Amino acid sequence: MITLQWLYTLAGLMFAAFALLSAFDRTNPKRFGNAAFWGLMALSLLAGDFVGDFGNGLLVLGLAGLAGFGFIGRSQPPTTSDEEREAWSERLGNRLFLPALIIPATALFGTLIYNYTPVGDYGWFEEKRETYVLLGLGVLLAIAAIFAWLRPPPIAPLQEGRRLIDAIGWAAVLPQMLAALGVLFAAAGVGAIIGEMTAAVIPRGSVFLTVVVFAVGMALFTMIMGNAFAAFPVMAAAIGVPLLIQGYGGDPAVIGAVGMLAGFCGTLMTPMAANFNLVPAALLELKDQYGVIKAQIPTALPMLAANILILYFAAF
Repeated sequence: MITLQWLYTLAGLMFAAFALLSAFDRTNPKRFGNAAFWGLMALSLLAGDFVGDFGNGLLVLGLAGLAGFGFIGRSQPPTTSDEEREAWSERLGNRLFLPALIIPATALFGTLIYNYTPVGDYGWFEEKRETYVLLGLGVLLAIAAIFAWLRPPPIAPLQEGRRLIDAIGWAAVLPQMLAALGVLFAAAGVGAIIGEMTAAVIPRGSVFLTVVVFAVGMALFTMIMGNAFAAFPVMAAAIGVPLLIQGYGGDPAVIGAVGMLAGFCGTLMTPMAANFNLVPAALLELKDQYGVIKAQIPTALPMLAANILILYFAAF
């Protein structure tokens, strides 16, 4: 049976390759910092279960230290030349994106086939992890298709992956850390405290006002924490479950799904979501590092209002 651990191993091997290639990249003055950073990421994915909670805590501190003190930087590894890329672009046009479509197609259709046909009876994949496994399989199939079709240099995928991950830098691991922070807040009882404060302020029976507080709270907590996945455990424990679901009988599926969408509205408006908002500005070399956020605010606010209405009318 293929389990989620297989994907952790695959990702860990990828980061280990990035670390090794970084260490031997003499063109990058920060090659050892990059090697240490991605090496720690590899260690987390490959041996996180074995190093224990304390070891993983030290690992996170190491990642934060390397990033915070500026020990990591961009690299420009040699892969295909600019001339080769331009030639492929002129010859193939938008067909170059076809391999990328293999990934979502494999995840979508593979999941449907596995769950709604007798194929699932074979038990090939870990239960409730089918989509993740098929997503990883889609990546491998896409790489195989690229090699069969375009025949790039053998190491090109790893070098291009390293170039991209170095450009993103520390922001690549921010979602995982913030999601873990949300779980810690929930375990520490932050959600219960917020729930008590909310129940004391909102008049009993005010469903719409409670929905507004929940949706706006999701957006605000996401802006503070940088990730809706980090905000959701807190707001679900504070308002979503005790008030909207248990108190007013709301539909859990609607409250969970649309509540996350409300949080994503906050993602569009915060620099804390660095991998979404600051990294693109840096890669595009925009003069205003907050230009992406400013462009997204006029979309985010109407979407938040729409999500509030959907929550109220669809969940109750």
